Amino acid sequence: MKIICFGDSLTRGVSFVKGRLKIIKENYPNFLQELFSSSPEETRIINKGVFNDNSDSLVQRLEKDVIKQHPDYTIIEIGGNDCNFIWKNVAEMPEEKHLPIVPLERYIENVKTIISRLKEEGITPVILTLPPLDPVRYYQYLVNLYGKSISHCISTVGGIEHWHGLYNRALNSFVDGMDAFKIDVRTALKKAGDLSQLISDDGIHLTSKGYQELSQSIFRELTKIQGKNEWQYFMQGRTQENLI
Repeated sequence: MKIICFGDSLTRGVSFVKGRLKIIKENYPNFLQELFSSSPEETRIINKGVFNDNSDSLVQRLEKDVIKQHPDYTIIEIGGNDCNFIWKNVAEMPEEKHLPIVPLERYIENVKTIISRLKEEGITPVILTLPPLDPVRYYQYLVNLYGKSISHCISTVGGIEHWHGLYNRALNSFVDGMDAFKIDVRTALKKAGDLSQLISDDGIHLTSKGYQELSQSIFRELTKIQGKNEWQYFMQGRTQENLI
């Protein structure tokens, strides 16, 4: 079985370590590969996460990075960069109106496109909700990079947690009506323990412990999804036999 993990830096395995962003080996696809190592079926996990990607980027590289690889499942993690802002522009023009990088309507349309194309190719899409973040530490991180002028924008358009939650709720509602599999990693991570230990000091990426918890949540739910798929295939086969 082949599983492609398709997403942004949270899929790639980025964490804020010793004052800088760094790709770490303790990422969720690697942890997921370890969890599947005890599975009776040989499973290959492929990491197709790219730093700073949004849903526009995923649509652009869907054919090359996923469809042409012919996986059985594709785990899609995206949204954190869509609902974010270009903070450099915000800092330089704090009085101007600023909107998220990818508008909500286009974000949902992009997710729809990804799900539809995968289904057309016989690939099972699995959507992850947006993981939680720590807005206080994220703002501190941004202020250190761009200065305090960004606070004006935050006070007028709402904090990142407002947009993050808005996009996550829209994603949940859309996927529930799309007949697609979804894993609520947001809730799972909130229940896993102290978020300050699971989210790195930039407030948005995960620590190695956070990635481990993320992978365990995905593994548990993906195992259930596999079981549902096997049952569906079995029932389809029985229906065909009855027709004969």
